[in-house]
Amino acid sequence: MQNWLARIWNWVKNPKLRGDRVIWIVILLLSLVSLLVVYSSTGTLAYKVRGGNTSYFLIKQLVLLGGCFVIMYFVHAMPHRYYSSFANIILIISVGMLILAKLIGTNLNDASRWITIPGIGFNFQPSELAKLALILHVSRTLSRFQGKLGCSKEAFIQLIIPIGIVCLLIFLDDFSTSVLLGGICYILMFIGRVAYKYLFGSIAAVLLVLVLLIALAPVIPSLGRVQTVRSRIENFFDEERSINNNQNYQVEQAKIAVVSGGIFGKMPGNSTQRNFLPHPYSDFIYAIILEEMGWVGGFGILVLYLFLLYRAGIIVRKCSRTFPAFLVIGLTLSIVFQALTNMAVSVNLIPVTGQPLPLVSMGGTSLIFTSAALGMILSISNWANEEEKRLNEAEN
Repeated sequence: MQNWLARIWNWVKNPKLRGDRVIWIVILLLSLVSLLVVYSSTGTLAYKVRGGNTSYFLIKQLVLLGGCFVIMYFVHAMPHRYYSSFANIILIISVGMLILAKLIGTNLNDASRWITIPGIGFNFQPSELAKLALILHVSRTLSRFQGKLGCSKEAFIQLIIPIGIVCLLIFLDDFSTSVLLGGICYILMFIGRVAYKYLFGSIAAVLLVLVLLIALAPVIPSLGRVQTVRSRIENFFDEERSINNNQNYQVEQAKIAVVSGGIFGKMPGNSTQRNFLPHPYSDFIYAIILEEMGWVGGFGILVLYLFLLYRAGIIVRKCSRTFPAFLVIGLTLSIVFQALTNMAVSVNLIPVTGQPLPLVSMGGTSLIFTSAALGMILSISNWANEEEKRLNEAEN
């Protein structure tokens, strides 16, 4: 314990950024974009709830980003072996919090997926912790069961039960998050050489259940947000119906933002659609980016996330152990897939999902756990670099 405290004290006295420098640059650039766009997109909200104090949300986001940077720093300075040790404990805690949110959670956007922390009034989203915990568990289990012929049936059982429980609990209130998380877990199992018969058999069963639930949504409207999911899918594929029923108001406003931005945009602070778009600072923040920074700026943001994926691939190639390699893949895919989903919604490529843009959208829980995930990736990057250096010295 004393050694651990001494190590933390050394980190405080001599702060040093470790790991992939390019990832640090990507984090810095996305954080700067976040401050710029959140300040621009919260003008109307400031007049509604803060009496016109437009700097309030900028300062709030700046403080939050600063706190998240501290989290990222301490997580990235922690050896990655500790993540494996805590994986199952965090998973149990996250499942308990998901159940608690369902029973006594705060209703936001017609969904009981938030826990309000007494005293400070902070709304905590347990699904964000569950995402991190499940990816840790899947990575740890896959690494334990890697053999010459791939993973055994026992490994699949130990994987599919927690995946099913967590994704089901999230699905009841947040369809898109459960689908993204389940998809990432299946990609990890595919890479981890779980037998195809188990993978494809379980995927077919899940798809069948999803189709049946969506088809029967009018009959069982009380089952989570299935009716909302069905409505969004119908509105996406039947544009005329959604316009007549005024169901796709936010999508139409996002289209106006995208088109009016043009190639180079209206320049930061000149958005007009921020006054009409619901949640322009979170779910549809990419539409504001396209309006103010144009297609050039929007493409630049896309490149940053793809570059994060590319650098993660380099880290994985350097890993000499399976657990850190699986963890980097899972965490990076979680961040990048969420970003691509947010972007796709803003340009009307997929139905509305409510996914924030990682590190850019205004928010608390998502930003905190995205920072923790990036800290883990950077920790593994630092370890992989040191391992590579030791091997090169040994060869020479």
